[in-house]
Amino acid sequence: MKSSTLKPYFFLLSFFIFFFGKSAFAQIQSDSISKINLLFVGDVMGHDPQIESAEIVKNESYDYEPCFQYVKPIIDKADLAIANLEVTLPGKPPYRGYPQFRSPNELALGLRLAGFDMLVTANNHSNDAGKKGVINTISTIKDYGFYQTGTFKNEEDRGLYYPLIVYKNDFKIAFLNYTYGTNGIKTRPPVIVNYIDEKLIEEDMKLAHQLKPDAIIVITHWGEENKYVENEKQRKLAKKIFNWGADLIVGMHPHVVQPIREMEVLQKDSTIKKTLVTYSLGNFISGQTTPNTEGGFMFEVTLEKDKKTEKVTLGEHHYIPVWRYVYQDSKKKSTYFALPVSAFENGNGKPIGMDDENQNAINAFAKKTRKHLKDSDSSERIITLEELGDIPKLEDKKKVTPKTKSTKKAKVQK
Repeated sequence: MKSSTLKPYFFLLSFFIFFFGKSAFAQIQSDSISKINLLFVGDVMGHDPQIESAEIVKNESYDYEPCFQYVKPIIDKADLAIANLEVTLPGKPPYRGYPQFRSPNELALGLRLAGFDMLVTANNHSNDAGKKGVINTISTIKDYGFYQTGTFKNEEDRGLYYPLIVYKNDFKIAFLNYTYGTNGIKTRPPVIVNYIDEKLIEEDMKLAHQLKPDAIIVITHWGEENKYVENEKQRKLAKKIFNWGADLIVGMHPHVVQPIREMEVLQKDSTIKKTLVTYSLGNFISGQTTPNTEGGFMFEVTLEKDKKTEKVTLGEHHYIPVWRYVYQDSKKKSTYFALPVSAFENGNGKPIGMDDENQNAINAFAKKTRKHLKDSDSSERIITLEELGDIPKLEDKKKVTPKTKSTKKAKVQK
């Protein structure tokens, strides 16, 4: 179009902005684009000290709600919040941590009350409580109103609910979830655990495309534990999954953070699509004591859809470092908290009973995490105490050191 032809359009645009203001123009732009804000967190673990700290009546009742009270304001702002549940929920004692995780059902309840909408369950601990454990984990999660995927009660269950389709904010999103393995514990029929099998993933991706979602998100349990850099297998698989049509890949398992990378994929129509992979979110909450496993990051990403063309693109995305804080009251009762690092570092932990040792620890974790994510294709979102509102304060100023050894959240889903 020639510049002389464009002049009337520029005149009309200038006229509109002059009389109605930039905010009105921005509103028109907003009305033409739908948005959905997604939040992902890493591994939700259940070590022995965590179970002990949540116990109210031995083997009968547990309370995990306090664990997430300092991240709940962030979770609540997301349209969809997703976590990796890396334990089984057998529904009865004995409950235990590493190496075969069996947590009380109340852990899932705590996550639901925190604001999570979805739990993915394909990971190396899926089979820790056997066939009955897989089934009860799925039933419990759905009973609490979560979306769930990655493991299935049987072939019919998988056929009906996979890929998982979620409708939210004018979006239709397909979710897929896979794990590299289950620590050598066999999956006992009829239950199904999604393993990373390229032929299977490619077939599932074809089915996902046939369902015509606005976006396809793949959540993978992969990589090497305690490694800050993704390996070649992760990079190659990510490229294949993107070539098969995924828009976003979210990685779990290494228990430490790994980079966030943007990738460009050539489409069949010769256009370039921007995609994104987070190789590892690290731990969200755990009792691990291996160096650098005491936290990870929450990942926020916005999907934007042009209402006229129906084209969906990745919008803003940010990471929020999160750290595991273990607090002990005057009765020596401990509580595990997930803390947004930027809100409580540099001396801001005193209102919640953080002593100098823990303050130094969160500061050190913040420094290391930012160092390892500095070259990522994403930026940190700083969380302030004001954003968290009236935070519950802890009166006693004592601390506890976790004793465990290393180890290796809406609508009801229809």
